[in-house]
Amino acid sequence: MSLKETLQADLTKAIKGRNEIQMATIRMMLSAITNEEVSGKSARVLTDAEVITVLTREAKKRKEAAEAFIAGDRAERAEREVAEGVIIATYLPAQMEAEELAKLVQEAIAETGASGPAAMGAVMKVLTPKIAGRAAGGDVAAAVKAALN
Repeated sequence: MSLKETLQADLTKAIKGRNEIQMATIRMMLSAITNEEVSGKSARVLTDAEVITVLTREAKKRKEAAEAFIAGDRAERAEREVAEGVIIATYLPAQMEAEELAKLVQEAIAETGASGPAAMGAVMKVLTPKIAGRAAGGDVAAAVKAALN
């Protein structure tokens, strides 16, 4: 069962269970997936890896929105954004530990033969598919930068 099919099945459960926040969040995720599928020159079906990328982007939006609402003294809206973020996180792969990330960075550096900060792009190109939503892009970039310096 693909991740999109899982989301659709969970939406049905949320509707039957009258779970308002879960229902709205899953609908939003399915909408984001559909928008991504029809964007571009021709419609296509996303792979699970691409769906994870879309969901990661949505989770990041929720986190940023919650921070903005907290800064704006809108606690009730911040709580809703945090709750949506928690629901989205249940569909994402477990986040990578720092030690595992460091190991993958070293392997990518060895594979590319990179040395110095100028080779960061080559290392990131090799590393990004291996990580696939299991670590934040900023964290990966920081680890690569630290390893190359």
